Amino acid sequence: MRIYLVGGAVRDRLLGRDGGDRDYVVVGATPERMLADGFKPVGKDFPVFLHPRSGEEYALARTERKTAPGYHGFVFHADESVTLEDDLARRDFTINAIAEADDGTLVDPFGGVQDIERRVLRHVSPAFAEDPVRILRGARFLARFAAQGFTIAPETLALMRDMVAAGEVDHLVPERVWQEMRKALAEAMPSAFIGLLRDCGALKKLLSEVDALFGVPQRVEFHPEVDAGVHTQMVCDMAARLAPGNARIGFAALTHDLGKALTPTEILPKHIEHERAGLVPVRALCERYKVPNDFRELAVIACREHLNVHRLDELRPETVHDLIARCDGFRQPERIAELALVCAADKRGRLGLQESDYPQAAKLVALQQAALAVTVAQIDISGLQGPDIGIALRKARIAAIENAR
Repeated sequence: MRIYLVGGAVRDRLLGRDGGDRDYVVVGATPERMLADGFKPVGKDFPVFLHPRSGEEYALARTERKTAPGYHGFVFHADESVTLEDDLARRDFTINAIAEADDGTLVDPFGGVQDIERRVLRHVSPAFAEDPVRILRGARFLARFAAQGFTIAPETLALMRDMVAAGEVDHLVPERVWQEMRKALAEAMPSAFIGLLRDCGALKKLLSEVDALFGVPQRVEFHPEVDAGVHTQMVCDMAARLAPGNARIGFAALTHDLGKALTPTEILPKHIEHERAGLVPVRALCERYKVPNDFRELAVIACREHLNVHRLDELRPETVHDLIARCDGFRQPERIAELALVCAADKRGRLGLQESDYPQAAKLVALQQAALAVTVAQIDISGLQGPDIGIALRKARIAAIENAR
């Protein structure tokens, strides 16, 4: 029995990144041997075990065979005859198909080390085309590694395009699409996720609302980058910069301008009331992918309110109060800070404006804090009942907002 460290832990060490989970592949063993050694079985589809002390995953070396469309249509085979190279051959990208022995020796039959040095994301074998999830994973990995200079290999991009043309992505289930999208939006460069999906044709099938933004012009005096799709990519990257690892902020950034794809062509490049028009596609996208409520609510708020936040200095105190109330910012105060971040990403996610100031973010939070400091216990409600108490509280909070400006 031989044990090797595999996958992301090896890749990340070679890239000089902090490693996450450590996964191992076991060659020359049987399930009975693993159980006898105290390993605990997990999973139903193939033999994976947890180490009795560390809790890390150990999987028997296995092969797989495509039996049906989609990513569920596989049969796995694992026994003592399966070699390490057999196991590595079924993996997605060469940089993930490197194994490390106990003594530090690398087993790299597909040139993963060289591709790390060249900063190339390349598929291991033609079997890549059998699993449509690998398109999403490739786009997610590019979102993670593009900042380090990684690009997609031309032959891998061509294979992805063939997969899309063959209808493989049509078999992806919503939960898996959302899982990969959520992870990508928490990476350093989500624009690369969007870009690769668009380059291979998958964006139009999976995120048609986002794909429709490309080619839509905006007013150059406000958007030097002009293209609404390019702007969305820039906003997503700025969101990743301002709120690292926060996929909820990233999702709101991705969807904040969906209404611009619905602007009548005769009024372009203006986008009158695009924030209202965008609510329908935002909700449709969320429904399609069963997006969690906290993501959905922030996305809707950011789509509806981002222009109001941009012109915060022009709003009357009562309008500011009602904006906060519409966002449920009195019961869920964190909503306003998150909205402010998305709006900052929107303003700074524009060509030449990446380092610009956005004082509205801090001002909005400060005005909210001033209003939150006013409670029912602090105002005179003698003789008031029911709704009248709420009216009095609103007036007092509006006064606090006015005093704080």
